[in-house]
Amino acid sequence: MSNGENAIIAALDIGTNSFHLVIAKVVEGGFEVIETEKETVRIGHGAGDMNELSADAIDRGIACLVRMQKIAASHNAEIRAVATSAVREAKNRFEFIRRAKKEAQIDIEVISGVEEARLIHLGALHGVGEHERPMLLCDIGGGSTEIVLGNDDEVLLARSFKLGAVRLTDRFFSSATLHPSAMSSCRSHVRSTLMVLQTEVTEFGFDVAVASSGTAETIARLIQDRSDKSAPKTLNRFEFTQAQIAETVTMLGSVNTVDERREKFGLDKSRAEIILAGAIILEGISTVYGVESFMYSDYALREGVILDTLQRRGFGPATGDTDAAMRSVRLLADRCDDRPEHSQNVARIALDLFDQVWDVLGVAQANRKLLEAAALLANVGVVISHSKHHLHSYYVIRNSELVGLNDREIEIIAQVARYHRKGLPKLDHPEFAALSQEDQKLVNALAGVLRIAVGLDRTQDGRVKSVTVRAEDDQFLIFAKASAKADIELNLYAANERRNLLADVLATKVKVLAIK
Repeated sequence: MSNGENAIIAALDIGTNSFHLVIAKVVEGGFEVIETEKETVRIGHGAGDMNELSADAIDRGIACLVRMQKIAASHNAEIRAVATSAVREAKNRFEFIRRAKKEAQIDIEVISGVEEARLIHLGALHGVGEHERPMLLCDIGGGSTEIVLGNDDEVLLARSFKLGAVRLTDRFFSSATLHPSAMSSCRSHVRSTLMVLQTEVTEFGFDVAVASSGTAETIARLIQDRSDKSAPKTLNRFEFTQAQIAETVTMLGSVNTVDERREKFGLDKSRAEIILAGAIILEGISTVYGVESFMYSDYALREGVILDTLQRRGFGPATGDTDAAMRSVRLLADRCDDRPEHSQNVARIALDLFDQVWDVLGVAQANRKLLEAAALLANVGVVISHSKHHLHSYYVIRNSELVGLNDREIEIIAQVARYHRKGLPKLDHPEFAALSQEDQKLVNALAGVLRIAVGLDRTQDGRVKSVTVRAEDDQFLIFAKASAKADIELNLYAANERRNLLADVLATKVKVLAIK
């Protein structure tokens, strides 16, 4: 494979429950996923606490690897494959590794529990973008659970426990119907196992807790389904509480068979079989380590493998460029915007204005990033059509993979971009009407600022260098400073044509003027 930009790489996570393939294109500052594939293989199922891979399990695994190799080959991508607890613990793992090489032409790296934890942390950190706060990460797999304490990209503590959704299902929930004592026995086992790390977790501390992989995703979705909110397009950064996890465990344990669980909660059979054990593990983590709420990460081991591969080859994210959200925003802008310099000028002016008025607007300063993203992405709709491109921008943003952002944040960015020109936000626009009142106010405020900034770069050449503001009794004045001898008459006219929304938000007249 090529070591340069636009090379194609593939990461294969050979897990106890599922095999996951991710194929990605190398781009400046990171990667872009172009295809994913998942198969439930259950390679560690029914194998005497996973000390041996059954012949049937090996056959299923090899057949899956052959298929995934063909998918990767169709993209001319070399697979980097990592195997976790089921293969790691099996005394006959070398038979599986040998057959994988011979029959599927795949070299398997059997990684330690600590290395698995490190790679998961790398992927999840990229997915949720929590670089500023100390993080506790948990990843519940089929055979093991990884616990990581980290600060930015530094792993402070990593531990792998033999607590997996498949492993504990085989041990506690293998009968056709739920045994009355099974849940309490499983819960006691989980908590006693996790307790060995309690003191260290307390000493290190954390400000945010992140959960990744299939169990966490299923629990997050079950919790979201019980809410009165519409289903988000992405669960990334979705938050759920300890109380909601406990409620989910109770709910899952209220039915006696897997078929009942599958039908009642809309789960596929393979997930319905193991979700109760997985939920009890997550409940145990929240209880033992005092986690009040979790944030779900859509990225985990396989994305960590991709990032690690990029770093090894010297073309990963630039040093100091730790904001995964803004990296993904810039990547989308680079792909779709035909005038990126204009968008960058608009973003610069918008942020300059926002920094001076955010408190007057009645919005949190933290929303600055959403405004920047909307400004950079306002014109991505031109990739579909220049006509009504603001409407197309909404669609493109809403349906693109933007890591480090949750569903609400992506929706706000998309709507602010949608209202950067033409019509104002209205309650008869279904997407705007669906927002909470607080978020409607936020969209109005950010879009109001963005529309002024768009006007001030009407000439699309960055001739407006800065803005200053002054509030008077009956109006709000915005002064634009131009580069030396530059004519900004058209820019002022365009900004004043777009001032109505900001005036409505401020509940006063707004005027944009030149200043020398």
